[in-house]
Amino acid sequence: MRERIECDVAIVGGGIVGGSAALFLRQAGLSVTLLERDWCGAKASGVNFGGVRRQGRPLEQLPLSQRAHAIWGRLPELLGTDAEYIRSGHLKLARSEPDLESLIAYRERSQGFGLGLEIIVGEEFRRRWPALGDRAIGGSLCPEDGHANPRLISPAFARAAAALGAVVREQTPVDRVEKDGDRFVLLSGDALEVRARFLLNTAGAWSWRLAEAFGEPVPLESLHPNMAVTEPLPRFLDVNIGVEGGGVYGRQVPRGNMVVGGGRGFALDADRARPQRDAVLTLMRDAAELFPQLRHAHVIRCWTGVEGYTPDRNPIIGPSRTTPGLFHAFGFSGAGFQIGPGVGQTLAELVTSGETPMPLEAFRIDRFSPTA
Repeated sequence: MRERIECDVAIVGGGIVGGSAALFLRQAGLSVTLLERDWCGAKASGVNFGGVRRQGRPLEQLPLSQRAHAIWGRLPELLGTDAEYIRSGHLKLARSEPDLESLIAYRERSQGFGLGLEIIVGEEFRRRWPALGDRAIGGSLCPEDGHANPRLISPAFARAAAALGAVVREQTPVDRVEKDGDRFVLLSGDALEVRARFLLNTAGAWSWRLAEAFGEPVPLESLHPNMAVTEPLPRFLDVNIGVEGGGVYGRQVPRGNMVVGGGRGFALDADRARPQRDAVLTLMRDAAELFPQLRHAHVIRCWTGVEGYTPDRNPIIGPSRTTPGLFHAFGFSGAGFQIGPGVGQTLAELVTSGETPMPLEAFRIDRFSPTA
């Protein structure tokens, strides 16, 4: 017999965006059913680097990023865990004068968003981070950015929503979605039917399927981040590190393990990916150039995942242009971890009041259509 659930809001996808939206919707008093075909937080939200970074984002993302920053500061109150979140600072390194000029230009453009960026060079840079070797000539520090453990926090939002009464179903793929009058109807095989007034599409790299079902095709590409973690090492790094122009990024957790990222894994199929041996070797070689302490470190684990990328590397956030009651949030292009809770809160506002103070024009779903 098919189980039937009636609710105000159905959410497809239990990553950090879907889970946080469920939590904020329950706090607003709406009934919520969250459907996740795997385990909550098992996909992109749980396999990323763990950087909680505002610095370096496109300016149009910064209002949402600032909103998320405030939520990150309330994790124990909201979730009952800090998920190893540390406001360590995020230091973006410059390896050349043009890189440094680029960091200075970003600081000027982002003034007014409250990032508090500091450009640090020369002797002051060497005094503050003597362990960074000589590959960097300076950097830009965002003092209140940091890092967290994505494997802890991403499922924690869904668990907190469930504790407030949300129905959270894991291992529950959605096979068909349609609209029947003013209700969305979601079917998971013959086992489950969910009917809801509102539908949130937060299914990550697979969100294009649901968008396309409602006449909104999106050119979403799947890519696979390449990550590795070393054995515990003597502490030498107290900030989350990025590099201007990309390449390598790294952070050292309090236990001493060094988490590094860079390069790409490869797809096994549409749903799974694996680290690429040559990419891991290149990553560790490049990381050891920045962090000489890694030259003889053992890698104890490497991994990848499946992330959805848009052509302009900005996410899709906001209401459907074809279907009232449907809202999208996906395509974060490898940068959804920090901003995710702010997006979840924004989706909850759109559902409960039909509006939000967050500027979303840059994230319209129809911006890729030929007539946009």
